[in-house]
Amino acid sequence: MVTPLRLAFICTGNICRSPMAEVYAMAYGARRGWPVEARSGGVLGIMGKPADPLAIRVMNEIDIDLTGHRSGDVNSELMEWAQYVLVMELHHASKLRERFPEFEDKIMVLANFGGLMEVKDPIGGWRWKFRRCREEIVRCIESFMDGLPSPLVSADPGSRLK
Repeated sequence: MVTPLRLAFICTGNICRSPMAEVYAMAYGARRGWPVEARSGGVLGIMGKPADPLAIRVMNEIDIDLTGHRSGDVNSELMEWAQYVLVMELHHASKLRERFPEFEDKIMVLANFGGLMEVKDPIGGWRWKFRRCREEIVRCIESFMDGLPSPLVSADPGSRLK
């Protein structure tokens, strides 16, 4: 049995960037034939809000549905569950390391995998700003996931392809 790759994406309010990353990571995993589970949360602790309408629209442009998303907080259950916790900004990493020092080693800045310092928040911006954000998220997730060993290769050395 293959264990799914478990990714948590974190931003400020959990209504734009991290939900886009969450659904894209699962779609990209499916495209690669990888079992991927993704969740998201926000450091502000906003609960139950839908994704920003422009985030929904720009994800629809690439045939990914974000309409069912509801915002949530970052809690110890999410941090424990995730193999990797990918944040959008440096200060998100700092906040999580303060709150959850026991999970420091799994916290990474997603943008670094796409050659960026941060994935900037598009909230309040025009659709082009959301598209740019989506494209940055896509580039960073693909780079991150492409750099991982395939979860389809078992830890049992006898099962690896030769």
